[in-house]
Amino acid sequence: MTGPVFVDANVFVYARDPRDPAKQQRARAWRDYLWGTRLGRTSIQMLSETYWTLRKLGGAPPEEIWKSVERFLAWRPQAVDGDVLRAAREIEQRYRLSWWDSLMVAAAQLQSCAVLLTEDVHDGAAFGTLVVRSPFTLNIEQPPAAYEAHPPLTSLHRPRGRPRRSAFA
Repeated sequence: MTGPVFVDANVFVYARDPRDPAKQQRARAWRDYLWGTRLGRTSIQMLSETYWTLRKLGGAPPEEIWKSVERFLAWRPQAVDGDVLRAAREIEQRYRLSWWDSLMVAAAQLQSCAVLLTEDVHDGAAFGTLVVRSPFTLNIEQPPAAYEAHPPLTSLHRPRGRPRRSAFA
């Protein structure tokens, strides 16, 4: 991964939910990778959903759940503000997404994310330069590009501008 990755609430929830060990392991691997590389992005909406869902699931005292969510404020999550609302409305109309998914896509786009990690939107869907990927099918370590950048070609034409005067004129 080279660009920012937006993390949906379900990834944060799976990282703490022991009911599906395989998903918990993948979600934790993504969370730790994005934390270590500083590529992780999210929104206040996602953190709020994470807190609420983990509280409903139980298994830990609310204070412990809050501390686990609060640490992701270090990612400087996107606030749900007028810019997000306007962008989400356009996304909702253009792509026919649910309102909540439109808010998530808008927040990811406003943070210039390359990837949106979620299992709530179709894996592989593209919204401009943002691509949706499932955290449970996408490998964390991507192979390098299969192409090489070549130096720019030099032009065979003369440069534009006034012609040079000859010594005989």
